[in-house]
Amino acid sequence: MGVGSITRRVVFLTGTRADFGKLKPLMRAVECCGFLESAVFVTGMHMLSRYGLTIDEVLKAGFPQVHPFMNQFRGEPSEHILANTITGLSRYVQEYDPDMIVVHGDRIETLAGAIVGALRNVLVAHIEGGEISGTIDETIRHTVSKLAHLHFVANDSAAARLRQLGERNESIHVIGSPDIDIMLSPDLPDLDTVRGHYGIDAASYGIVIFHSVTTEANLQDRAAAELVSALLDNNLPYVVIYPNNDPGSECILDRYAALTGDSRFKLLPSMRFEAFLRLLKHARVIVGNSSAGVREAPVYGVPTVNIGNRQQNRFRYESILDVPDDRLAIGDAIAQACRMDGVRPSRFFGDGHSAPRFLRVLSNPEIWETPRQKQFCDMEAVPAPALS
Repeated sequence: MGVGSITRRVVFLTGTRADFGKLKPLMRAVECCGFLESAVFVTGMHMLSRYGLTIDEVLKAGFPQVHPFMNQFRGEPSEHILANTITGLSRYVQEYDPDMIVVHGDRIETLAGAIVGALRNVLVAHIEGGEISGTIDETIRHTVSKLAHLHFVANDSAAARLRQLGERNESIHVIGSPDIDIMLSPDLPDLDTVRGHYGIDAASYGIVIFHSVTTEANLQDRAAAELVSALLDNNLPYVVIYPNNDPGSECILDRYAALTGDSRFKLLPSMRFEAFLRLLKHARVIVGNSSAGVREAPVYGVPTVNIGNRQQNRFRYESILDVPDDRLAIGDAIAQACRMDGVRPSRFFGDGHSAPRFLRVLSNPEIWETPRQKQFCDMEAVPAPALS
């Protein structure tokens, strides 16, 4: 099944280590398809040395067309980053002339990709729309969904939310979360290889990923201080991965300075996605407020201590312990998590076959004729209001 003799051009936009890992299975599927040509527009945190310069990981992946773009300098406001990304991507789209732009999730770069595609009449495919993210991320995610023409979602719950947002049922495709394709793959690196590469000595460890809550940037210093105190109170070794570069992240990094002299803590700006998954699979617990704790960790049955409200109203599972940003509460939850045993793996977000489902949709010629002019689709007929 294909789209005839026409070669369609697909641009994938990636701005972080996390979305690259999630998009990579879809990129591979497109790359191996005879009727599709792919390119990767790389920007955001990938281009920042402070966060590991993960553009190198994208280049090492061997994709044939990679376009790096520096969209920010340290401390630049989010609205400037958005404007810069729109400008850079728009110029690239004008030159490359793609048929589709693929974006993921709820980041500033994602919003930029959706804006450029919508205004240039290029199909926008949104991966993992319809989810509840918490804070400003959720607003961005739903905004991207309203700009996007096609939706590739993780499950029926996400699909139902998109219908509530007025999206056409024909534009919504349930494929699962693409990162689970990698999580359940037999090709993850060996644990000892990962530990050796990143200098992780501990055989039993926890993982810490704590991001800034952008709508509460003024509260992040205290929250980070409570987390660091709880970690210092605990005897478990930890791999601590830097936060995203959102407003408030400087406070978190400043507080992490208290961990640098303690051999129990290994601080890393970033990790290759596959290496992170292997490390996560064998962790005692993941602590913080990253989506990895509520999406990826349950796939492996790894307990999560989820701090604060960054993941408010997201997926709840028996392995996820929700706590306030309080030293004692965090410490008690870590102890409880470490006592957990035999947690059932969750398949709520997918079964590891997202990429072939994605490719089947793109193989349908009708997909490429999707109307660029969107209309709101009412769930039920709404009567016109009576004149007053």
